[in-house]
Amino acid sequence: MAKIILFDGICNFCNDSVQFIIKRDPDGLFVFASLQGEKGKEILRQRNVPPQVESLVLIEGDRYYVKSTAALRICMFLRGGWKLLQIFMIVPRPCRDWFYDVFAKNRYKWFGKKEVCERPSIDFRSRFLE
Repeated sequence: MAKIILFDGICNFCNDSVQFIIKRDPDGLFVFASLQGEKGKEILRQRNVPPQVESLVLIEGDRYYVKSTAALRICMFLRGGWKLLQIFMIVPRPCRDWFYDVFAKNRYKWFGKKEVCERPSIDFRSRFLE
């Protein structure tokens, strides 16, 4: 079963992160949708994800994960040494999420943002839910 990553489609860092994940997920375990798109909004409603979630959501079956837990769970499935980041799961979630929130709050300032969500390239379009 595919795992769904919902991401901020106007965030440059988030878009680059999607490309990073795709390169390390050659088996296509992950599929993607932007939080701003209709499909992303529909998935959030279906899973009862709180409306204040603005950056990263990982959907695995009937469960969803947000913030640092979502990021670390994604790393668990990537090829290469990224699995080693699981060690940070021992850090209490509120502490991990504090660092995540600081980064998320500044992501537009540090990396910029787009006016509209970027369309995926033809090579990877099948990995995006529309």
